[in-house]
Formats: sequence, structure tokens, C-alpha cells
Amino acid sequence: MSGTQRLARLSRLVPSGTSTAARAPFVLLVVLILGSGLLALLLLNASVNQGSFKLSKLEKQTEELTDEQQALQQQVDSYSAPGSLEKRARELGLVPGGTPAFLEPDGTVKGKPEPAANDPQQEAR
Repeated sequence: MSGTQRLARLSRLVPSGTSTAARAPFVLLVVLILGSGLLALLLLNASVNQGSFKLSKLEKQTEELTDEQQALQQQVDSYSAPGSLEKRARELGLVPGGTPAFLEPDGTVKGKPEPAANDPQQEAR
């Protein structure tokens, strides 16, 4: 095969002129891929924003519940203070106990049991 025959054969394989019909599907495919990619990015961004708003709302709710829990804990601590317990016990009519007595495992009593004395503060009222 000579060089001119080879060149003539190759020139038949290369399309002559510019054909817009062959480029149209490719351009349409590229535009479709880009458009769907942009749409996917938009949906992803919207989803991330929605999650961000929900997270912000939950963080605020957590902060409010933490504040409430701390206030309730302070209230419980104030009721548990010895002075507060004594005051509430006296309001209910309770009096301080006498000397305690203990039972040993063998059934003997250790200490001298005494009944609770009348509360002098109650008698003064």
C-alpha cells in the first residue's frame, strides 16, 4: 500500500465538514448531567439546612431542660438541709428522740431506752 492510498483510505473515515447532528446528543447529555448534578446539590443543601435547624432547636431545648433540672435539684437540696428538715418535722408535731438503745444480735439491749421528751418549744406556744 502506498502512502497516497493510505491517506485516501483514512480520509474516508474522517467525516468531512462539521456535523451538528452528531454533537447535539452529546451537548444534551452534558447539559442533562450538569442540571441533575445541580439539582442534587440543591436537595442536599436543603437537607443539611433542615438538619441544622433541627439540631439548633434540640440544643435550645436541652439547655432549657438543663436549667430546669438544676432549679429542681436546688429545691431538693434546700428541702434536704438539716435545718429545713427540723423545721418541717416540728410543724408536723415531731419531737427530738431521746437516747437511743440498740439490740445486739443475741437479743440483749445496749443502752438505756428513754421515751421522747415533750418539746419545750411546743409547750411554750
